[in-house]
Amino acid sequence: MSGAVSEFEYRYNMTIRSFPSHAEPAFESPEQQETVWGRRWGCDNDVGQLRVVLMHRPGEEMAILDPCKRIERLNSYGDEEGQTWYWRGDRLPDVAAQQAQHDALTAALRAEGVEVVLVDGVAPGRHKQIYTRDSCIGVQGGAIVTRLGPIVRRGEEAPVTRTLAKLGMPILRTISGTGLMEGGSFVWLKPGLAVIGRSSRVNEAGARQVEGVLTEAGSQLLRVDLTGYRLHIDGAIVMIDVDTAIINPTQLPFWFLEELGRLGIRTVEVHPDDAVGCLNCLAVRPGRVLMQSGLSPRTAERMDKLGIEVVPVDYDLVYEGGGGIHCSTSPLVRDPIA
Repeated sequence: MSGAVSEFEYRYNMTIRSFPSHAEPAFESPEQQETVWGRRWGCDNDVGQLRVVLMHRPGEEMAILDPCKRIERLNSYGDEEGQTWYWRGDRLPDVAAQQAQHDALTAALRAEGVEVVLVDGVAPGRHKQIYTRDSCIGVQGGAIVTRLGPIVRRGEEAPVTRTLAKLGMPILRTISGTGLMEGGSFVWLKPGLAVIGRSSRVNEAGARQVEGVLTEAGSQLLRVDLTGYRLHIDGAIVMIDVDTAIINPTQLPFWFLEELGRLGIRTVEVHPDDAVGCLNCLAVRPGRVLMQSGLSPRTAERMDKLGIEVVPVDYDLVYEGGGGIHCSTSPLVRDPIA
C-alpha cells in the first residue's frame, strides 16, 4: 500500500493548519463576549452599576392561592397535601396592590439606569416566580440556571431559560442531576470570590456545579453551612458597597466573620430592634441601595452614617409572600468594579 498522501488529504491538512483553533482569548473576555455574544454578559460582583436585571410581575399564577386552605399552626396558607403552593403571610395578597408595588420597584430601577427584563411567561401555577433571584445566577460571561428545591417552585427554571435564550445571554450551566441550588444563597464578595450558603435548598452537588463554572473563569467559591432551617445566605449577608456588607452576625459562623475582616470588608450589623428584612435590599451601584421603606429605620441610619445612600421603596405586600426586593431581582449584567 502506498504511503503517499492523496491530493484531497494534502489540501485538507493544509486547510486545518491555515485555520487553526484558538483557545485564547477566553470565553469570558470582553473581546470574545462582544464579538460572539453581542455584549459583555454576567456579573463578577454584587455592587457594580446594575445594567440588566431579570424580574417577573405577579399575575394570573396568583389565582392558585385558596383562602380555604388555611394552616392555623403556621398562621399562613398553603396546599400541604398537593405541595402546589404556600403563602408565608397571615393574609392572602391583594394582587392588584402587589402589582402596583412591583411596578414601583421596576420604575425605581429604571430611574437608576437599569434595563428591566421580564420573564417570558410563567410556569403554570408557580406563584413564586416573582422571586427571580433564585432561578438564575449572573456570573462571568453568562448565567447559571439553578434547580429549585421545593416542589412548589420546581419548574420556574423553564421560563427563565426561555427568557435568557431569547435575550441572547449565554447559559453556562443548568444545575442537573440531584443538585439543588437557589440564587438567594449565592453572593459575590468581590471580583473573583463568591460564597454559597449550603442548606436544605442548596446541597453540595449544586455547589460543586456552580464551582465548576466559576473555576473555569478563574474565580473561587467559599462554602458556609447555614444553621437550622435557614434557607439562603442573603438573609445573613448582602454586599452594599465595594468593601461593605450588611450582615446579621447571629446567622453567620465566626470563621466567616473573621474572613470578611481579612478581606477588608467592613460590616453594618442589623440593629437588634429592626426587622432583619432590611437585608432584602439591592445595590444598584456602589454605595447606593434600594430598600423596603420603613422596615429597618435604625439600620438605615447606620448605613447613612457610613455614606451608604438608601432609596426607600414600598414593598411590604410582596415581602409578606416570603421575599423582598433582593429576592425579586436577578442581576444579569453589572459593570466591573476596581
